[in-house]
Amino acid sequence: MTQTQFTPRVFSGAQPSGNLHLGNYLGALRNWVRMQSDEFETIYCMVDLHAITVWQDPAELRHATRELCAGYIASGLNPEKSILFNQSQVPEHAQLGWVFNCVARMGWMQRMTQWKDKAGKNTQNASLGLFAYPSLMAADILIYHATHVPVGDDQKQHLELTRDIAIKFNNDFGVDFFPITEPVIEGAATRVMSLRDGSKKMSKSDPSDMSRINMTDDADTIAKKIRKAKTDPDALPSEADGLDDRPEARNLVNIYAALSDQSVEQVLSDVGGKQFGDFKPMLADLAVEKLSPISSEMARLMNDQSEIDRILARGAERAREITVPILRQTYEIVGMVGASTR
Repeated sequence: MTQTQFTPRVFSGAQPSGNLHLGNYLGALRNWVRMQSDEFETIYCMVDLHAITVWQDPAELRHATRELCAGYIASGLNPEKSILFNQSQVPEHAQLGWVFNCVARMGWMQRMTQWKDKAGKNTQNASLGLFAYPSLMAADILIYHATHVPVGDDQKQHLELTRDIAIKFNNDFGVDFFPITEPVIEGAATRVMSLRDGSKKMSKSDPSDMSRINMTDDADTIAKKIRKAKTDPDALPSEADGLDDRPEARNLVNIYAALSDQSVEQVLSDVGGKQFGDFKPMLADLAVEKLSPISSEMARLMNDQSEIDRILARGAERAREITVPILRQTYEIVGMVGASTR
């Protein structure tokens, strides 16, 4: 069997669940922007089908989908360079997801850590979609024959499942049709923690809005949240080892390093010995400089939602130019007679 040459193609997506925050930007969006190049075709999705694995208010879901698209564009994703769309407008995702439901094994799904975490002890009342959504995630990736996926720690297991599904499908049908997708591991400094508790990840679900910087926050709000961020009484160290057992200090230094495109060591060589009363204004100025243009552009885009809808519709058209022939070939491989996807 000859080895298929696949087009270098990146796929990733995020759920439109509202409250896009600094952790999403530094942990994902900024890296996606950097992958826009001649080296890869880049495809970025708002995964609204995944969002409905738990109940959503329909009006809020529509708003969150448009806001997420605005966040993508304001962060630097160019609709001319990358394909931007929401998942439900490209039906081949769900159609390939069903094929993969028939390829994946129950035991594979039951081992998924996120299933255990989200369903908890209430598995009998969790939706079937929540249980099966890793196979839809595999379909999201493989319906484009994506060769690379940027992933954080919490998604590595799902990408391993995607690879397992691709291998099993190829072996079951004696083909070399789906690529064995490679992870693009995000950097260590991308894990952004709560501004109120440096031991917890920054999250939209935290009841305190002061725990996070939302991508919709204006300049004054960004500066205020950083000024009020929890710290300790000691001066900043000159070396990274000095941040051990100082989670809040480490978080603020990591944020500064990420926003300034420096290493933690480079930052500490400049600010070592400073008190937080001196460092926080530096961080606030940097964060406002980098983030307030994004929030301003998001606000501008959300004032013209018809333009967002046009971008999503055009992205879906471009996506289907890729997905329709791949699904048609998939159906032919598995033996569907006269299958049509249009």
